[in-house]
Amino acid sequence: MSRFLNPAKIGLLALIELYTSKSVPTSSILDVLSFITSHLIDNDISSSASSSSDRWRRAENTVSLVVSISDFEKVLMPHTAASGIPGRSLWYAFLHKLWEIDSLDALHEFFDNCSTLLVKTKDELRQDAEIGIPPPAPDVIQLSRNSPFGAFVRRSQLEFTRLRFHDAIELWKDFVKYRQTTAAYYRKKTPAFQRLSFDTVLLAGESEWGSGVEAIASVVYGDMLKDDLNATMPVSTDDIEKLLEFQIDQMQKYGNRIPLEIRHQFHDLVMDSYMVPSLSHYLSYLEAWRAGDYATSFDYLHRYFDYTMHNRDKSFYQYALMNLAVLQADFGCHKEAIAAMLETVSTARENRDMTCLNFALNWLFHFGQARPEVTRELESKSQLGTGKESLAFLRSQAKETGTWSLFSSALMSSAKMCLSQGESVATALEYLVRSSQILVERNMNNMIGSQLSINIALWDRLGIAYLSATICEIFLQCHARHSIFDDGLKVTSRQASMLALKGKYDEALGKLESLDVDSLRAWKPSQYWHKFRGIIKLRRDLHHNNLDGAELLLSQLLQSKSEDLEPDLAFVIDTLHVDCLARRGNYEEAFTKVEKMIVELRDENKDIALRVRLLLLKAELLDKCGRSPKAFTIAVRATNVAWRARLIPYLWPAVGALANVLSSLGDFAPAIRLLHAVLPRSLECDNAAMTAKLYAHLGDAHVGLAGTMTSPPKSNQNKRREHLMKGVEAFEKAFNHYSSIEDVNKQCEMMAKKATIMKVAGDYALANDYAATYLALRRDAAQLKI
Repeated sequence: MSRFLNPAKIGLLALIELYTSKSVPTSSILDVLSFITSHLIDNDISSSASSSSDRWRRAENTVSLVVSISDFEKVLMPHTAASGIPGRSLWYAFLHKLWEIDSLDALHEFFDNCSTLLVKTKDELRQDAEIGIPPPAPDVIQLSRNSPFGAFVRRSQLEFTRLRFHDAIELWKDFVKYRQTTAAYYRKKTPAFQRLSFDTVLLAGESEWGSGVEAIASVVYGDMLKDDLNATMPVSTDDIEKLLEFQIDQMQKYGNRIPLEIRHQFHDLVMDSYMVPSLSHYLSYLEAWRAGDYATSFDYLHRYFDYTMHNRDKSFYQYALMNLAVLQADFGCHKEAIAAMLETVSTARENRDMTCLNFALNWLFHFGQARPEVTRELESKSQLGTGKESLAFLRSQAKETGTWSLFSSALMSSAKMCLSQGESVATALEYLVRSSQILVERNMNNMIGSQLSINIALWDRLGIAYLSATICEIFLQCHARHSIFDDGLKVTSRQASMLALKGKYDEALGKLESLDVDSLRAWKPSQYWHKFRGIIKLRRDLHHNNLDGAELLLSQLLQSKSEDLEPDLAFVIDTLHVDCLARRGNYEEAFTKVEKMIVELRDENKDIALRVRLLLLKAELLDKCGRSPKAFTIAVRATNVAWRARLIPYLWPAVGALANVLSSLGDFAPAIRLLHAVLPRSLECDNAAMTAKLYAHLGDAHVGLAGTMTSPPKSNQNKRREHLMKGVEAFEKAFNHYSSIEDVNKQCEMMAKKATIMKVAGDYALANDYAATYLALRRDAAQLKI
């Protein structure tokens, strides 16, 4: 196997020679040059790719060109040649150039003549002038030696001169076989073409050797001119290494697995090569890792770094440890991952590898934020101090070393920490703006997904759901193709969650189904995708009161250990589990689970928004148990924390819970004033369940206030009826919001309250209508269970 040359590169050289000889018409120059350039320059076509299949097109084109000459035919057949016989296509001119190379000697002449394609040096021009050779005419096309085409021609010449005789013969045989598929077409266009025209030595000796020429041809070429199933592909080491680097770059940049078709083609190429590069072990490691095969990925990782450290004197040992730590963390071996990453820090410090050291420290910080229970003991012994001090250190280190990706990541982590600890929103915005400036100035498109994800969370916490949804759409439309698939999956899941909160379950599931199937072949994204689909279906079953189906889904979701789940998914599953227990009437177990979750969040110092959410859940459980007054302290604390941290989506429910407690204590008028203040703002959050609950509390408060007006004066009677009608109106709005999310139990509850109020008000006809609607809802609920 040649190190650089193969038959496809000879074809590219022939095409360049056609261009310089002005055989390519002006109208066809752009197509021809684009084709040649696409195979010579490592351009990043992924920047304009809209899907994962488009990103892998370059690898497909490279393999296709190496395997078959048909790619040249697709490009050249539609164009006519500018010289030669009129009407002949450029494809024929190209084949004529290839078939002129009719012996090993002609192949040597072809490479020797490549020098004429290049601009002559000053020394060569001076020597020509001394001999009397005139300089080339101004209209002659010659290639600059430093241009992409000129560099390719010079390297091809150099590599050919370096070939041993045996390797040159193998290149010639591969070229004959590569060109042989065009013999039928060329024979039709060229009458002088004969059976042995592929080798002029055999053709010239046919008259002398007679029938023995067949035996000589079989000795020289074997069965390669026939369809030999065991024949190898004409691939060079350069092609293998470029394909390896491209595939590894794509997998690391976008987090996808290799498409099956390309994987099989590349496997065939590697098997046909005499030497397997050590980088192929790293590619196999990435593929096994993305596929979720721990044992295989572990084996290939060790194999790759065994080769690497043997050849590079162990200067890359810290990167082996770093890859090992990331691998073990992904497969749930958290203590082993921490140990490996700490050793990475020590080794990188010894080798003075600041890039690796900064990455390892950044990884340890993020891992500690995601899994505080694992790193608690480590933090107590650490000299870095708190998370803020660690981030300040990382920011200063990144700025000093010019590691802009780490600097931007540290700024985003600072913004995320501000939000999770309930600190100033303005400070968080400042960090995000500084991070965004770095991303724009340094053109780091692959990190925009992480930055916009924090923006989405920020606007969501501020209760402006429309902006969150808009940023989601902007990312998916404009930036998803530059980011890793995990970012696109998370943002799409956030969109689906927003739709589910509005009751659009089918549309939410459709969003998830629209994701690229090939990208979902990776293990972790596939697990996340399946679990999130399960969460949306679980939420729908709970609202449909299909508790049997909900418990089946819960049993599947709860089978995963907490460390195997993403932290955000684990919390959502736990809260839905509490909701299911409450709907079953198992309040004691639900209350115990909530208390356990509160203790865990307090110990791990996790996001303050999660703690407020659990306080509201606890107050809601007390209300369902008929002990609303006991929730007063909890509601006040939740309101206070949500207001200080500007957690708007939790502030309005907290105020609603406080108003509900006031209603249970008989303070209906203050409860009504509180609810009137928060209801308009709650509509901005696009959370139908929250708004419906606030309207239900408002209806209860109005009905309670009407119940205090029992004295006989007519004015009291009018006010009493007025508050009853306001209660009916509030219950009607609550019913509409509950209908949008298809919460059957709450729909029935609101309709029962309306029927009761109308009966008390003396409107028996309307009360009967509401009662009939209530019964119809119950029947529909029973059908939904089926």
